[in-house]
Amino acid sequence: MHINNHTNNSKLWISLGLAFVLCFTLSACSKTKKKPKIDPSVSAKTLFLEARKEMDNNNFETAIKKYESLEAQYPLGRYAQQALLEQAYAYYKFNEPDTALDTIDRYMRVYPRAPRMDYALYLRGLINFTRGGSIVDKVFPRNFSDLDGVRQKEAFNDFSALINRHKGSPYAEDAKKRMHYLKNTLGNSEVNIAEYYMKRGAYLAAFNRADYAIKFHQGTPAVIPALQIKTCAARKMGKNDLANDTMRVLKLNFPTKTKFSCL
Repeated sequence: MHINNHTNNSKLWISLGLAFVLCFTLSACSKTKKKPKIDPSVSAKTLFLEARKEMDNNNFETAIKKYESLEAQYPLGRYAQQALLEQAYAYYKFNEPDTALDTIDRYMRVYPRAPRMDYALYLRGLINFTRGGSIVDKVFPRNFSDLDGVRQKEAFNDFSALINRHKGSPYAEDAKKRMHYLKNTLGNSEVNIAEYYMKRGAYLAAFNRADYAIKFHQGTPAVIPALQIKTCAARKMGKNDLANDTMRVLKLNFPTKTKFSCL
């Protein structure tokens, strides 16, 4: 009887904890999502300039409210297009990356031929590049950086789209540098995961992850440890011919990296 009560109490505390996290998350996500004020006496230009002023003073929450009021009152006006893009940046600076991305995506849908589409792609990539985990990720941490890996891939795709579609953009050069960094980082992430599998005896999973890193991250430092892990995983699985073939590739391309110990 005591055991059942203890179990029920534990379940109750877990449920309350999850409810608290959910409420806190929803509260945080909606901290700027109040209904915008409507004041017909204020022109679109005035709202836009006031929002810009708040942005210049780093008052991003106030700027967001003014941009939202402008959008609500003048959705088809001459300032609406630029205001929506600047609103996305304000959300980004106000540490609401999900809302910022949603706003950028809406900008792209509503204004597919906007002259500042290059900046929209760059900003989208920048948000994915710099964003951290959500509160749920912090309360319930994951084994790997899988979620961050997804965001990094999204950032890479955003920057790639910018470079391919807008070669003369002033943001292209910075996007290229960030893509180079992301390619190295993503390769290292794949190797880290392969090492994780090796340590736990999941040799097939380690082999496949290392093979993926080799195929999709050519030209990055991750290729060397990936070849080493692939060799070790093949040996652990009794695939000696495959291990020897991989070792030959390692010797041919990186002759000074052939001495290593398997995990």
